[in-house]
Parts: sequence; C-alpha cells; structure tokens
Amino acid sequence: MSGLSLKCGDCGAHLRTVEEAQEHAELTNHSNFVESTEAVLNLICASCAKPCRSKTESELHTKRTGHEEFVDRTAESSKPIDLEAPKAVPVESTEEGALGETSQSGEMAVPEVNKSLLEELESMGFPLARATRALHYSGNSSIEAAINWVIEHENDPDIDEMPMVPINMKIEDAKPALTPEEIKIKAHELRERARKKKEEEEKKMEREREKERIRIGKELLEAKRIEEDNERKRIIALRKAEKEEEKRAREKIRQRLEEDKAERRRRLGLPPQDPEVSKPAVAPVVQEKKSMLPTKPATKAERMRDCLRALKHNHKEEDAKVKRAFQTLLTYVGNVARNPDEEKFRKVRLNNASFQERVGSMKGGIEFLEICGFEKIEGGAFLFLPRDKVDMAVLNIAGSELNSAIANPFFGVL
Repeated sequence: MSGLSLKCGDCGAHLRTVEEAQEHAELTNHSNFVESTEAVLNLICASCAKPCRSKTESELHTKRTGHEEFVDRTAESSKPIDLEAPKAVPVESTEEGALGETSQSGEMAVPEVNKSLLEELESMGFPLARATRALHYSGNSSIEAAINWVIEHENDPDIDEMPMVPINMKIEDAKPALTPEEIKIKAHELRERARKKKEEEEKKMEREREKERIRIGKELLEAKRIEEDNERKRIIALRKAEKEEEKRAREKIRQRLEEDKAERRRRLGLPPQDPEVSKPAVAPVVQEKKSMLPTKPATKAERMRDCLRALKHNHKEEDAKVKRAFQTLLTYVGNVARNPDEEKFRKVRLNNASFQERVGSMKGGIEFLEICGFEKIEGGAFLFLPRDKVDMAVLNIAGSELNSAIANPFFGVL
C-alpha cells in the first residue's frame, strides 16, 4: 500500500505532499523523510472554516476563538503520496491558475479575496498574508471589517500565516472599494475606537482594583477590631486574677494575725479566745462600712497622700522645688493615663538629669510613682509600668491627690 503522508525522521512531522516536504527541508535542514500510512489530520472549523492539521492546533484555535466544533475531512483529503518531483509552473500563470490547480488536487487552497481590497490593505502597510487572512475571516466584506479583525487578532501567533480553506469554499462579493481619503478616515476611526475600548477596559480594571483595596481595608479594620476586643478581654481577665490573688493574700494575712494573737495569748498564759466571743457587736457595722467603700482605692489614696505630705515635710524650706516636683509627677501620671499604650510614657530613666533635679532628688518622689504601679527594672536603672498593670482608677486617684496638693497652700502644714 502506498503512503498517505511523508514523515520527517528527524522531528516526526507528517507532511501531505512532496512540496511540503521540500519546504520543510529548506526551513529545518532535515533530509530524512519516509512514507507513512498515517494520514495528516484535516480538521475544519465549522464556524470560520479554519483548517487544523493536528489536535494541538485545534485546541489552540478553540482557546483563541471559542469555536469548539470541527469537521473531520481527513478521509476526504487523504490520498497516496506522489513521489514525482513537481513540474515547474510559469510565473505568469501562477496567480491565475493557483486556485484552479489546487481545486483539481482536492486539497486546501489559499482563499480567494477581493483584489482591490487586498491592494488597499497592502497600501496601508499590512503584509500580504495578514491582509489576506483579515479579508477572509472578516467575510471579505469591507476595509473597515478587515482592519477591525486585525486589531482584535493582532496577538494571534498565526496572524502572518497565509490562510488555507477547502477548494469548494466560495467567497461573497465584496462591497465597492473605498477611496484613499475614506480609507484614512476609516483607519483613524478604527484606531480611535480601539483606543476608547482600551481606555474603558483600563477604567474597568481600575474600578475592580479599587473595590479590592476597599475590601482588603475592611478586612484589616475588622481584624484590628477583633484584636482590640481580645486584648481588652485579656486585660479584664488579668485584673480579675489580680483581685483574686489580692483577696487570697489578705485572707492569709488575716489567718497569720489570728495565729500570732493566739500564740501571744498562749505565752502570756491566757486561755484561748472563743471565736464567738472575739467577734464584737460592732463587727457588722465595720463590715457594712467596708462594703460601701472599695478597699483598694481608699488604701492607695491614703498612701499617696502620706507620701506627698512626707515629701513636703522633708523639704519644707523649698516650696518652689516641692511644687515643681508635684507638677512633674502630675505630668508623668497624666501622660500614662492619656496614652497607656505608649511605652515611652511608662518608662523613666532614674539617672536622667532632669528627672533627678525635679523628682529623683526629692525624698518621696520615686515612692509616689511606685505606689502608682511603677517598678524598678534593669538593676534599678529604670522605673517601668507594665501595660497590663495600668490601673486607670489608681491613676485618677493620683491625679486628684496631686491637684489637691498643688492647689491647697496649707497641704502638709498641719
């Protein structure tokens, strides 16, 4: 059985005719060809009649154009290979008889397009293959449709390949040709239309990007809000744990005092005190007073007041320095109360010259800050108030005591 195609032994490509094999050899320098019984595929697109010679080419065409239906005409176009060298054809008769010879071979041929439209496209600078392809796939209707097709398919990989169609495909009559002035006007209109279309697409993409930025911003704000809520819950839990620990510590102290009291009575030879007798009638009254006033703020306020009195008493001959120390302490406390998250307001260097002159050298100044919650760290080089120990109630009490000490001229005198 004679072969249906020629197969290149170097790259495996299947070729229909001896002419294609010769062109392939000129392009690739491959010279090893053998006859093959496998026919070259001839898949014709049902929408635009584009021929595809392989499954890969048809898949690429589908991705590019969306055309999915193909007519398999492999059996119709396949025939035994004629290994005789082709006869030379005179140059003058090439253009006129190209389509006739191709039709007699029963294979694919260059589509017949309107020559006047083709010349106009070539005069505008389009290559012959691109102009022919544009006229064929735009229906061979007008210059405007052909240029529009070129603009839409300028990125196609086969834009500059000569199109091939079945020999029995007819081309519709073309519309009257345009004058050079009309061609220029149409080309300008098409370019303007393409430019406006591109601008609209860019604006649409910009709107999409803006929507994406807004969405991301909302998600970031929501994540920040959730983080802040979690931080508040953590601080509340820490304060609750501190209160529980303080309550347990007070209970231990009370038990220790009771044990010491019982030990002293034992050493003095006194009988153990009856728990029922030891509770006086005024106990409920004292307990009622404690329930009305919070223990912690009252204790802090008294300690702060005593500390400020001691500072003024120790420097009673230096009223100006005492007042400046009170104002400096008020500044430290106010900065922390207004900006509890700023570490620079919660950390004080003890050897700072300004701090030593205003507060550090005054006996009672550092003690006042320690009552507010500041702690000595790094070997006593800094006073630091941890964020989780910032108590706004204590800071408000400290501010009230300092304002009272500054405004009252008789503070600490009696």
